[in-house]
Amino acid sequence: MICYAVIDTNILVSALLSKNESAATVQVMVQLISGRITPVYSNEIIAEYREVLSRKKFKFPTEQINYLLSAIEKFGILVTPTPTGIVLPDMKDLPFYEVVMEKRSDNAYLVTGNQKHFPKEPFIVTAREMIDILAQTPITDSLTGILEENHEE
Repeated sequence: MICYAVIDTNILVSALLSKNESAATVQVMVQLISGRITPVYSNEIIAEYREVLSRKKFKFPTEQINYLLSAIEKFGILVTPTPTGIVLPDMKDLPFYEVVMEKRSDNAYLVTGNQKHFPKEPFIVTAREMIDILAQTPITDSLTGILEENHEE
């Protein structure tokens, strides 16, 4: 099963800063790179990712930023969101909300460390909640629909 998710910038920053491989934010990134999470994004989100991750205070290597963003763009889904008209406590979060709303018909999630910035909705989750959701979701081979856990070589 494909799990679509809009990843808030704070999740990327936290994962890249973490030295703990078992941290939920790191695990979200592992699941994204491995293909369990299909990222959903807009051009505005990619621009924010690049701007924030490039801030001197983080000292993230340019190669690391480029690798992450190219993976998101290559394996993700670019959407042009429809304006929702919603007013959020921090309007800089609006692109993330509008992108997730654009993919709600595909059960997309918004993964954020700032749930208080968004309406209380079951699809707006923390990194830990996203990992828990993935743990309950069967892994399927998208070409054959066969459950990997039941597949024998």
